[in-house]
Amino acid sequence: MPKIIDHDAHSQDLARRAAAYFSQHGYGGTSMRKIAQHLGLSKSALYHYFPTKEALFLACTRQVMPRVDALPQNATGSETDRLQALKEMMGQDFAAEMALIFDYLRGKSQAEIAQDEAMQLALSAYRGAVAAIVGETRSEQVLAQIMGELMLAYLSGGKAIDRTYKTPQPHGVTG
Repeated sequence: MPKIIDHDAHSQDLARRAAAYFSQHGYGGTSMRKIAQHLGLSKSALYHYFPTKEALFLACTRQVMPRVDALPQNATGSETDRLQALKEMMGQDFAAEMALIFDYLRGKSQAEIAQDEAMQLALSAYRGAVAAIVGETRSEQVLAQIMGELMLAYLSGGKAIDRTYKTPQPHGVTG
């Protein structure tokens, strides 16, 4: 009797495992053959589940991003505490994730990036996580601040940047 496989569950497991491989080797440093080898599959079996490397990357993104969405609902405390928890979670693998994203985006135009489903999924998850804490009105600004702080911390050799997430006052107004 043939083995019955839950196609969706198996493809999600493959994507979860492939995500770690992408993180280690980058987007440009991988091929479907190398990923299939890592997963213990034939290349044709991997293509059965994911018709292109980009489709596999999108599936990996879908597996990774739910952890971002879950944080604001699970974190407790003040707005500042919850934002700090989100920033700490985002900072855990920040350097590797940014390297992977820039590698993936290499050679794409801004228009292509704006239409890229994996990037839109990731951006939407981060925006949603921040909006769940500070609301829609401030979410874009606070997300930019968090991403900037993480980038500055990385570029300065890991020096922590201590910020309180406040809405800036108009010039000349103190708060």
